[in-house]
Amino acid sequence: MSDVITTEVIRHALLAGTEEMARNLCRTAYNTVVYEIHDYGIGLHDATGDVVADAPGIAVFTRGNDYGIKRSLEFVGRDRMRPGDIFILNYPYWASAHTLDPLVFAPVHHDGELIGFASCRVHVLDLKQKNPGYVLDSTDMYQEGIVFPVTRLYREGVQDDDAFELIRFNSRMPERTIGDIQAQVSACITGVRRMTGLADTYGTDVLTGAMAAINDHGERLARLALAELPTGTWQADDIIDSDGVDLDRPIRVDATVTITGDEMVVDWTGSETEVRGPLNLPRGQTEALCSLVFKAMTTPDTPVVAGNFRPLRVVTEPGSVMHAVPPMPTFTLWTGLLSGEVVLKALAQGMPDRVPACSGGDVSSMMGLGVNPRRGDAWLEATNEAVGFGGHAGGDGEDGIMHLSEPGCRNNPVEVLETKSPMIINSYGYVPDTGGAGKHRGGVGVSRVYRFTTPSTGICLVYKTKSAPWPVAGGRPGVPARIVLNPGTEREVVQGGSYNLLEAGDVLANVTGGGGGYGDPFERDPQRVLADVINGFVSVEAAEGDYGVVIDTTSWQVDAAATAARRGARGRT
Repeated sequence: MSDVITTEVIRHALLAGTEEMARNLCRTAYNTVVYEIHDYGIGLHDATGDVVADAPGIAVFTRGNDYGIKRSLEFVGRDRMRPGDIFILNYPYWASAHTLDPLVFAPVHHDGELIGFASCRVHVLDLKQKNPGYVLDSTDMYQEGIVFPVTRLYREGVQDDDAFELIRFNSRMPERTIGDIQAQVSACITGVRRMTGLADTYGTDVLTGAMAAINDHGERLARLALAELPTGTWQADDIIDSDGVDLDRPIRVDATVTITGDEMVVDWTGSETEVRGPLNLPRGQTEALCSLVFKAMTTPDTPVVAGNFRPLRVVTEPGSVMHAVPPMPTFTLWTGLLSGEVVLKALAQGMPDRVPACSGGDVSSMMGLGVNPRRGDAWLEATNEAVGFGGHAGGDGEDGIMHLSEPGCRNNPVEVLETKSPMIINSYGYVPDTGGAGKHRGGVGVSRVYRFTTPSTGICLVYKTKSAPWPVAGGRPGVPARIVLNPGTEREVVQGGSYNLLEAGDVLANVTGGGGGYGDPFERDPQRVLADVINGFVSVEAAEGDYGVVIDTTSWQVDAAATAARRGARGRT
């Protein structure tokens, strides 16, 4: 067993170990999606697969790693996992993600006993999926790339060359794909060393006792916070534009959330079934997105541990969009990124003082690829864009920050994209009037405009363009995201998720959504509206039309008399 002081020392050592794993990964990865955007999930886990420390990245990845390790233990067996083994898993229904998000993990042994795991998941560039870059219209898993069902990359410390040659011959970009997987291996080895070092220092019993205490404490914190939340049952739903195959069929996701004194239950019964395209979610990712919301509502100020989620129960229907079963396609995982806010939409009905309005609602990713004329080799670069966050009881939503599904991530800088690809960024900035009006304004979205200097493919991953970001407490909706090809020309096309074959000179604008507003817009302080106009977040026309605030554009001051009259016309002074 471990005393409380030793437990706390071990807890911080485990957290430091995951941060070292992340730094190691970022220094050795080949892919800017990893080392610039931080599209990864890194964790140290106990012997059952429960996470005890993680490094911030893609929030849903770490809980997905728990799920994948547990499925791997069932498939391989504890006794067949040897010291020095390193596994890769990307079978979606076990791995909790699509095939290009492989989980690499290593068992940790001490004195012959399995005491834990080190895990690292990243987005790799190519594993023989049917389309280069990303798949938007697969209809079964067999179109989504080569599958590894808990496969050894290293056997007792010795590299399995057959596994890596299989990857090499099944990837359009083998050097970068293998480089990223080896970076994952390196991160896991770092985690194994740090955990075994702790076992050497404190002994196996003390370390395993400390990990159990860490998760038990995480559970106590979650239950104390859960007891402070209102009890009740609330339902909400929203739509995703389409599944990529049946383009005229919006995909409905339905969440019923129940809070009792003992647990939060998120029930996805009623969500769409028989979804032909690849928006179906592996069960592990559904659990992970619910865990993200539960964490935000209960213990947002402490690091993630598996104990935090013991009071959470997730209900799904096998075969539905929230619980894919073989061979349902799962490649376009945007359902997992958008559905967290459906849970929040339900909770907002019972606790509007605690839950913000909807954010811009989408990760709004753009991926460009083709042949680089500078070197003649294949290129692929991607970035996720910032969105506006929803207004809330405490104030305005943030302008232009990363979507809530990826709080540890960044976007790809202009300089990196222009250096590594034949793309020029024509403009990049906030988009006025995208945030929903309210007493507390929704944050505005951003626009990044790409010009392609050579024939390329532009893959747009944007799936919330047909439903507006919802408001709270009388606010107004935000403006949803959109993709605009060749804006302002005769060839202009406005769209969402799409696979575009582009010519040299084509322009693509990725315009992200603004957050919903909170509260009556006519109750917003006119001076704050004026500041929004001066700062470019709200237009003069919207100030008057949405907020009832008349701006004198000669003096750039609020016209108090005209504002009073304008607001009074609605029965308010």
